[in-house]
Amino acid sequence: MSHETTIVARFEIPYFRYLNIEGKEEQPVPAFAKDAKTVIELYQMMLRTRLFDKKAVALQRTGKLGTYPSTLGQEAIGVGIGSAMKPEDILCPYYREYGAQFWRGVKMEEIWLYWGGDERGSNFENCPHDFPICVPIASQTLHAVGAAQAIKLRKQPRAVVAAIGDGGTSRGDFYESMNVAGAWELPVVFVINNNQWAISVPREQQTKAQTLAQKAIAAGLEGWQIDGNDVFAVKEAVETALEKVRHGGKAIVIEAITYRMGDHTTADDASRYRPQEELKENENKDPLLRLRKYMIANGFWDEARENALIEKLTLEVNEASERFQNIPPQPPEAIFDYLYATLPSALEAQRAAVKEEAAQ
Repeated sequence: MSHETTIVARFEIPYFRYLNIEGKEEQPVPAFAKDAKTVIELYQMMLRTRLFDKKAVALQRTGKLGTYPSTLGQEAIGVGIGSAMKPEDILCPYYREYGAQFWRGVKMEEIWLYWGGDERGSNFENCPHDFPICVPIASQTLHAVGAAQAIKLRKQPRAVVAAIGDGGTSRGDFYESMNVAGAWELPVVFVINNNQWAISVPREQQTKAQTLAQKAIAAGLEGWQIDGNDVFAVKEAVETALEKVRHGGKAIVIEAITYRMGDHTTADDASRYRPQEELKENENKDPLLRLRKYMIANGFWDEARENALIEKLTLEVNEASERFQNIPPQPPEAIFDYLYATLPSALEAQRAAVKEEAAQ
């Protein structure tokens, strides 16, 4: 413009990180990060998630599961989210936040049931108010604002966390959800797992926005960016955001920077589109390796405890796998049991016919 202009608004996106890739403090860590018990619990759940993930891929390769999306290299985000939430909060996950679900009491066999095509896996025994895994991209954010509106109407001191991938932030559902959360001032925190790849589409081709966090600005929300491979940063940011929104603050969008170390799912082959050098470059950013270095440097950990934990968790994962594989399949007529609260009369005869044929 040739004429004089007036700036009517300016915006900034803050970035948070405590531990660098060597596990060293870049700034003073939060109080919880100085407590050995808390740090070990975080590490244990991250390692548990990784061993679960390895077993899940093996189960899929041997025909025990359908297509499965790995969370390899992204464990700090899920565990950070789960550890930051209160039991009465509500989680609306997408399909990589197993660490958050485990922290909140979801069983390994429940998640395996789901990926095995059994809807009983979505009926979480220990946290029935959390939403099931959501495969349709970004629709879980719509569920989140609906739940947050219910919380607000009931005047409850609770909050909702909606997790989403970087590719999901290009969907209209995400923008609509942020807009509603801002306009209605809802108690919801959106956490973006920016693992740099939306299946085969790299981050730089998805959007020209400098950050994904800044997408919050148009909805009148705060947007933060954090190092998603630093579990301290994730836990601290999500805790702070949840505390704000529980007490009437505006919804918050958190972009967690991480990297997808594996394929998008077991139906994908990332070597066809992802440069091998890029994968190598990101290997040293591994969130477990980073936290383990911090723990060793602070006297919380050593090789003997590492080996003992691996042995303990491997046994736990294997036992969960046995339980999963020993769950009897549902009868054929169960396909009618998850569509309606009360089965319409027109389908009752069909259900009865399927049941009778199966019995014969």
